[in-house]
Amino acid sequence: MDGHSSCGKSTMAKTLAKKIGYTYIDTGAMYRTVTLYALRRGFINGDVIDEESLRRELPGIEISFGHDDQGKQYTMLNGENVEREIRGMEVSGKVSPISAIPFVREAMVEQQRAMGSKGAVIMDGRDIGTTVFPNAELKIFVTASDEIRARRRFDELTLKGENPVYEDVLKNVRERDYIDSHRAVSPLRKADDAIVLDNSDMTFQQQDEWLMEHYLEAAK
Repeated sequence: MDGHSSCGKSTMAKTLAKKIGYTYIDTGAMYRTVTLYALRRGFINGDVIDEESLRRELPGIEISFGHDDQGKQYTMLNGENVEREIRGMEVSGKVSPISAIPFVREAMVEQQRAMGSKGAVIMDGRDIGTTVFPNAELKIFVTASDEIRARRRFDELTLKGENPVYEDVLKNVRERDYIDSHRAVSPLRKADDAIVLDNSDMTFQQQDEWLMEHYLEAAK
């Protein structure tokens, strides 16, 4: 599953994976985790990224996934649960530039391919159907209007106790769209054989039913 930021890919993928017994892999969380590490280490100064330092320390960044008592997945950085931190606006504002760095993408793609090598996996991100698994048996490209995606992101952050400004969230969504679509390595684009899902006006139930229908068709 590929698509724009804040269009609900992760929620849809998690729901389907749970229903059909597949493993869910959140590739976006992997790039967010690298971004958090870079922020903590002071490798990001405004719009300037210390790529050499990040390149040197990237092999020491261990990203893994765990599950809480309710079965909810969370992301770990070198054994630390960083799920809440990687979803904040600070990381959101820097993840696209970090994701555009070629050596970061190469390292993450290698890990993602290893994670999905045994099959029975649902993976979401920006380049899964075009770069990571171009021969995937089902490719979905998810999108929605930027205003609706910004509102969803705004509501999500508010529920987490943060105090976002809608205009800032909308600006971030649009900036991420541009960077993701224009980066030199593995830009965001719809694979030729991907099925488009525009969920701008769909309920959660409607999109889950749509996705299950296409999964069952592919599973035949």
